[in-house]
Amino acid sequence: MNCSEPIHAVVFDLDGLMFNTEDIYLKVGSEILRRRNKEFTPDLVDAMMGLRPAQAIARMIEWHALTDTVEEIEEESRAIFIPLLDAHLEPMPGLFALLDALESAAIPKAVATSSGRAFVDEVLGRFELGDRFAFILSSEDVTHGKPDPEIYRRAADRFGISTGQMLVLEDSQTGLTAAISSGARAVAVPGAHSVHHDFSKAAWIASGLNDPKIYALLSLPKP
Repeated sequence: MNCSEPIHAVVFDLDGLMFNTEDIYLKVGSEILRRRNKEFTPDLVDAMMGLRPAQAIARMIEWHALTDTVEEIEEESRAIFIPLLDAHLEPMPGLFALLDALESAAIPKAVATSSGRAFVDEVLGRFELGDRFAFILSSEDVTHGKPDPEIYRRAADRFGISTGQMLVLEDSQTGLTAAISSGARAVAVPGAHSVHHDFSKAAWIASGLNDPKIYALLSLPKP
């Protein structure tokens, strides 16, 4: 990664970075495992964070030696998830201000997430955000999920730039590893569930989406 290259585009992770969906996933996972007399421990949360849904569920099944299939857990999770989404979904602090600032500066932006496209559309649609991004890459758009760098390399290709000209904002160690491995400029924006992750290889650790250092890097007016 060449840190001297100018930034021409910004890519956002979704879960835990743009929205508080990690909080909701924690409630869902806790309920799934409570029904089976198991516990959704912090170590398991860390092991699942940033993975594609099927991979994350498979890890939960292996972790607790469950007899359920991935498909069964997925169906049960959806039934629990939607009511929680209705009641608890919120944007992370600073999201809308940063989107506005990027648009004012004509800096293109995209979403690159391990979540499925239907879920992404559901979340973004609730805040009418889908049309504000140049494109969206979801789990269906890649062969290898994070921490593999494929999704960020695809994002750079879609923008028509090198990965070194792309700023990636990530909240998990898994996602940050994918971004760094792609050659992108990767900034960690930890959430409450990932603040203890290893972000030592990040360009820096931001205090939130409203961190003045993000604005300074992109030559945006201070928030």
